[in-house]
Amino acid sequence: MDDILDGNPSDMAEDEEGKILKGLRGITLRWVLNAILPLAVIIVVLVCTISIVIYNYYNTTVLTNMEYRAKAAADFVSRYMSETSAGYYDTAYGYTESFQDANSMELQFLNSTGRVVVSSYAIRAGLAPDTKDVADALSTGEMSHWRGYSKGTGEHILAVSAPVTYANANGQVLGVMRYVTSLKLVDREITKAIALLSLAGVFVVVLMIFVGMFFIRSVVDPIREITKITRRIAAGSYGIQITKSYQDEIGVMVDTINEMSSKVSQTEKMQTEFISSVSHELRTPLTAITGWGETLSYGENLDGETRRGISIILKEARRLTKMVEELLEFTRMQDGRFTLNVEKIDVGVELEDSIFTYRELLKQDEIELVYEPYEEELPLVDGDPERLKQVFLNLLDNAAKYGRDGKRIIVSMGLDSQWVSISIRDFGPGVPEDELDRVKMKFYKGQSRERGSGIGLAVCDEIVKYHGGQLVLHNAEGGGLLATVKLPLNSHEAL
Repeated sequence: MDDILDGNPSDMAEDEEGKILKGLRGITLRWVLNAILPLAVIIVVLVCTISIVIYNYYNTTVLTNMEYRAKAAADFVSRYMSETSAGYYDTAYGYTESFQDANSMELQFLNSTGRVVVSSYAIRAGLAPDTKDVADALSTGEMSHWRGYSKGTGEHILAVSAPVTYANANGQVLGVMRYVTSLKLVDREITKAIALLSLAGVFVVVLMIFVGMFFIRSVVDPIREITKITRRIAAGSYGIQITKSYQDEIGVMVDTINEMSSKVSQTEKMQTEFISSVSHELRTPLTAITGWGETLSYGENLDGETRRGISIILKEARRLTKMVEELLEFTRMQDGRFTLNVEKIDVGVELEDSIFTYRELLKQDEIELVYEPYEEELPLVDGDPERLKQVFLNLLDNAAKYGRDGKRIIVSMGLDSQWVSISIRDFGPGVPEDELDRVKMKFYKGQSRERGSGIGLAVCDEIVKYHGGQLVLHNAEGGGLLATVKLPLNSHEAL
């Protein structure tokens, strides 16, 4: 009932809720784009940069250590080696036998052709590594290194080759002393460090998202509630208040909206009381004018001009009386004094009575009224027959007033699984599309130059809503306005 009184049917509420949720997604999206996304990019860049540093640190440390040891060992061997091939072999063999790091790396001595002559792993003797470090050491006489995968085992390894020269033979290279170590443990440590770093980055992002979502909800939830209430205020529920739960900017906004709602409610109440008071004051003189006008119209000594003048007085007095009645009706709706006398009725019969009442008036204006009744028997519906007649007569009057140039009005009935429909179509200019949503608002007249209070459609709309129905306005194909009253087949809570 509240939704109907406030002008918020369920379908309108769903549409508005959809707009609200869409707006909230926009706020969340802006937060993601402006906060989370930049943070994620910064963290990814930091993780990548630090990962590169870690990778280089571990590999550089291992390489530097091996190069230092290789150079020291090669210098030692060169200094104490005899200047013969046998002396090179004996020195290499003796050095390999005393090598104490065989568990962590392999020591190889290669001859000038690049073949292994002595190795801490005896099975390597006679093999030719054929890697860049060996070739560079033999050709340039400088220490060189190589990082890659072993052809035999597929293991990731690092090799450092240092040339072995004769101490008194102008630096002639006799062979190569080579250290080979597995990078498996190094790679594992690098992977572990990068994984921990990545997890830390993910944790920071997740934490920021969690904290951010908590903050966003603390903003969005109040905004959602405020938006719902303000839409109800905009729909006519003046005076309702929003519960204040915050003392920050949102609290200030709530105070402002509550104050606005209260002032609008006071203004609306004053306006309604003024309209009601003026309307009541107008009824008495209008009754007197109409009564005396009808009395004078029966006089036998009136000339043509006088009789015509009295006819105009009566016509205008009746028009003004109708406007006053509409205003009084609307004020009763606004302050809750409007009631329905509900019973089971045949809508078709009530519509036909209204057409019969109005047909003669339309003939006077040379407007043809075409009635297309429903061919089958209509089910009874719950309704107030007098109020529904008021709606039908008002819609017929509007069709005659605004569509008189078309000289035709079509009235038809329809039935579906939910509604009994009554359609009234004129053949006038119709309503501009940008005004269709507003013509049912009280006192709204739009661009029309026709005389009237602008309250008739608002009264009709409220009466139909009280019946749990809908008043739908469309511009018909071919010109003119199509007004459709939909009444529910089943009883409605609003009744």
